[in-house]
Amino acid sequence: MVSAEKSTHNLHLHHPLSLIPFPFPLVKFQTRVLDWFDKHGRKTLPWQKKPTPYSILVSEVMLQQTQVNTVTPYYLRFIQKFPSFMALARASVDEVLELWSGLGYYARARNLHQTAKIVCEQYGGEFPPDYAKIIKLPGIGRSTAGAILSFAFGARHPILEGNVRRVLARVLGIKEWPGSPHVMTKLWKWALCLVPARRVAEYNQAMMDLGALVCTRRFPRCLECPLSGMCVAYKEGEVHVIPVAKPSRLKPVKRALFLMIVDRSSRVLLERQNERGVWRGLWSFPHCDGVDEINRTVAIYGVKTGALQFLTPFRHTFTHFHWDITPVVLQSSRISKQKGQEDVCWYPLDASREEPSLGLPAPIKRLIKLLGTF
Repeated sequence: MVSAEKSTHNLHLHHPLSLIPFPFPLVKFQTRVLDWFDKHGRKTLPWQKKPTPYSILVSEVMLQQTQVNTVTPYYLRFIQKFPSFMALARASVDEVLELWSGLGYYARARNLHQTAKIVCEQYGGEFPPDYAKIIKLPGIGRSTAGAILSFAFGARHPILEGNVRRVLARVLGIKEWPGSPHVMTKLWKWALCLVPARRVAEYNQAMMDLGALVCTRRFPRCLECPLSGMCVAYKEGEVHVIPVAKPSRLKPVKRALFLMIVDRSSRVLLERQNERGVWRGLWSFPHCDGVDEINRTVAIYGVKTGALQFLTPFRHTFTHFHWDITPVVLQSSRISKQKGQEDVCWYPLDASREEPSLGLPAPIKRLIKLLGTF
């Protein structure tokens, strides 16, 4: 009887990069990954049911730096509101950011919105099955392009998101930080070699699932892994130190006062953040560096108010810095000036009142909810 691994020898597409030395037969690796996927892989995720270039694009962009469990409810709401490139392209930025509120990394939403417009304007609403065109779209890198091409079009392209990098780093015993440019170059070459000629979508999904479900960062389940027999990190007892952590750098700390102006109608003043702000395009309270700037802001808006009420400070962490925020409440009796209707709005604190469609960062949502309890 011919073994399963031998019978699937045609899974591997020969490629010049196949000359790269591997510590195991490539077909053996591919077969074990696909066999594991057939038994244990995820096959019922919402974007897997009827995959289209649009649904794959939305899911892949949302999954950048975000876990599946977090993404799923956002994806379902997003697809229901914007079921096509055309629907998304016609939407306003505020409508898009509102549905993205709480998911973080808001540049992804702006890029996705811009991509939908480009697809409609330049490609008649049909997503191009061309890597060179896809990679030029806003916010789409090499791995996201590979995911779209493999999942939506069945094309032979590798992916190399975080879960896949971790699996390859351990199996190949890479004892350097995988994010460094020269290691990434090697990983892309290895990833391309390992993609089979057939069942590309299943293979790519399997590699992500292995990293997410078995070859996890903190508590890997090596005894359940189909690749443990060929894994260098497992054989050398170094699973918990591979992949090597990114060299640590102290994040700078920034500070701000959030000015929460509340009027007699139980509404709070919000400003749209400018293009240079950390939450650009989203809505937030006026940011002030100190009490002097609060006084200047109060003067700009012509606010008549009582004493400032300083609330408990808190820290919000971004990728590159910490933000120490102190909320400051002002009960306003009158506002005589505004910067302009497009940049300023009154947001109701009463949950029973109709809320405007605005993109609100998670900390702003929490503070608005807190104000509603005053």
